[in-house]
Amino acid sequence: MKTLAGTGGLIRLILRRDRIVLPLWIVLLCAISISYVQTYGDLFPTPESRLKYASNAGFITLYGELSGTSLGEFVTWRLGFVPVMIGLISLLTVIRHTRVEEETGRRELLGASVVGRHAQLAAALLATFGANLVLGVLLALGMHSQDLPMAGSLAIGIEFAGTGWMFAAVGAVAAQLTASAGTARGIAISVLGAAYVLRAAGDTSAHTDGPLAWLAWLSPIAWAQRIHPYGANRWWLAVLVLAATVVLVAVALYLSVRRDVGAGLLPARLGPAEGQLGSPLALAWRLHRGLLAAWTVGFALLGLLFGGVAKGVGDMMRDDPSVREVFQRLGGAAGLIDSYFAGVMTIVGLIASAYAVQATLRLRTEEASGRAEPVLATATSRLRWAGSHLAFSLLGPALALLAAGVAEGIAYGLAIGDVGGQLPRLIGASLAQLPAVWVLAAIAIALFGLLPRLSPIAWAGPAICLLIGLVSGGVQLADWVRGISPFSHLPQLPGGSTSAGPLIALLAIAAVLGAAGLVGLRRRDIPVG
Repeated sequence: MKTLAGTGGLIRLILRRDRIVLPLWIVLLCAISISYVQTYGDLFPTPESRLKYASNAGFITLYGELSGTSLGEFVTWRLGFVPVMIGLISLLTVIRHTRVEEETGRRELLGASVVGRHAQLAAALLATFGANLVLGVLLALGMHSQDLPMAGSLAIGIEFAGTGWMFAAVGAVAAQLTASAGTARGIAISVLGAAYVLRAAGDTSAHTDGPLAWLAWLSPIAWAQRIHPYGANRWWLAVLVLAATVVLVAVALYLSVRRDVGAGLLPARLGPAEGQLGSPLALAWRLHRGLLAAWTVGFALLGLLFGGVAKGVGDMMRDDPSVREVFQRLGGAAGLIDSYFAGVMTIVGLIASAYAVQATLRLRTEEASGRAEPVLATATSRLRWAGSHLAFSLLGPALALLAAGVAEGIAYGLAIGDVGGQLPRLIGASLAQLPAVWVLAAIAIALFGLLPRLSPIAWAGPAICLLIGLVSGGVQLADWVRGISPFSHLPQLPGGSTSAGPLIALLAIAAVLGAAGLVGLRRRDIPVG
């Protein structure tokens, strides 16, 4: 047990450092989830009204298939994106308290004291597991207090906590693979994104009797959701989730002993013996090209999956009068498919904003690691150095969104025999997300330039936009609250009307924030530790 020496002290340190953030996200997610019971019970009092609402193809993509029409099952379905948020928070927490500690050198300092080899990893996992367990227990008690069955309330608590456990373990594995915290986050978030896409594609295909329903069973998110609280209560799937978590933790521990402290299992790619980069932009290209390629390919695959199942969405109206009645007002099958793509584009835009923030914060990584100083010691100005990286944080998301739009247009166009008509529509709908994406990137630029130590707060931008989207679906929010999210000002494309005013306003906000960050960068010291 010497390898776990000091674990208790490190857990106390983690809880102290996260004493505000940890309780905040637990209480907030619990409160939102519990509030849905009363809200949706009033809005949809009958099984028929719930079934009609849940038949929206965009909702199926976001939340999955409705397992039953009882209030508990309906609320659990409507909360279908919350486990994804829990998984994201969990993996980021583990990486923060493992890989980030090694990257900054604090892990090595702690290792010089009475701290075992596995103590840091064990403390991060136990603290995160404990936080998810508290969330699950509070959620179960809160749901039961709303007169929902206790068995189902326990099942939904296990679903949410189990998802957090699994992706905390995914974060632990990712932290062993690379020496960079940013790359570790990218790997773990990519796994989470792939799991969500597989679930979404599988559920949408299943609802339309398509051939891709089996994809959902490849997703650990789907395993947890198919516990079906308040319905089947499939406890054996909870055991599967727990078993997957144990396996991933074992893999993380195994990998941790096969690498040096501060290093990753995957070796860093060495550059040439003699420098061959003639400009800051060439250096930025070398640093960003892997990330850009990964995100672009991922968005293209996302577009192929969503575009591939879109044709079956219109078929939902063929044999179901209740669904036909709901969506006839939207323009029949075409309106239904447009609503599906509009929902998909919102997801794609939020994912692109995460990429934009990650690429922007590469500036802070270069500064904190000391690699920015040698570049700035040459004739390179601060603005030129920053601009070389910001080219990728602004144009990279545009390329990724373009890839998603092209893939969706080709996949859907081939399915209905109208590539020429669908391709420009879906490319335009995809690129329409850019102004909102650039606003969140500009917030990251402003934080880096003006308050560099607080740069990681930029991740709150995509998280808040996602949270507003979730809450606004179940609670009547004030217009000014919804207006906080730049995505709420975008046109609902394809199919919706377009106004240049909101887009210009978003671009102006992005320009002002970005300029403020660059002015702050020129005036402050480099580096700021």
